[in-house]
Amino acid sequence: MSTGVIIALIVIVAVVVIAAAVLTLRARGGHAGGSLKRRFGPEYDRALARHDGDSKAAERELAERVERHGSLRERELEPAQREQFEARWTAAQERFVDSPSEAVAEADRLLAELAEARGFPAGAQYEEQLAALSVHHAHHVHGFRRVHRVAATRASGTQDGGRAGTEEMREAMVEARALYEQLMGPARRLDRRDESRTATGESTPARTDGRGHQGWAFTRRHAKGS
Repeated sequence: MSTGVIIALIVIVAVVVIAAAVLTLRARGGHAGGSLKRRFGPEYDRALARHDGDSKAAERELAERVERHGSLRERELEPAQREQFEARWTAAQERFVDSPSEAVAEADRLLAELAEARGFPAGAQYEEQLAALSVHHAHHVHGFRRVHRVAATRASGTQDGGRAGTEEMREAMVEARALYEQLMGPARRLDRRDESRTATGESTPARTDGRGHQGWAFTRRHAKGS
């Protein structure tokens, strides 16, 4: 076999090896992206939009969140803490009828304090607390983000008190309740059924308060007079 043929075979083999390596790396990258998308659900789409559709940048951000907060273990609430949070949440929802702004502000404070009690970063570090919550409660964290934004908007006085404003506050309270129920539930790892629900975007069953009662249903009727 001539030297030229040997060199040609070596080049061909090298090209095949390099091509296989590139395909393997791409496959691994796609698998990692798929895992993040399943884990974060709507948070993945939000990160993607924030990075103008750049999936690598969005996945890098989400992977960094997992690295910072993935090992966090939620603390159980003491019975007295649980009763206090339950009473405050019920009072906030009842207050919505007469004072929507105060109710939303209280819901915002309560979620921050509840998250801190469960072992998440302190409420004073809102962005870091939100990032940690997104790692462990990705399908419900938007409710906290929305109620915080609405509370800040109302506090700044940049929005009038008309019907649209009240309706926005009501919707924020409804979304925030989902995270409240998650944080009031027992600390546990997702089982296979929950992982399946998370992957498809389906909500997990509402938590109970330990006595068999589900969270108080906040509906349109509680915004009467708006």
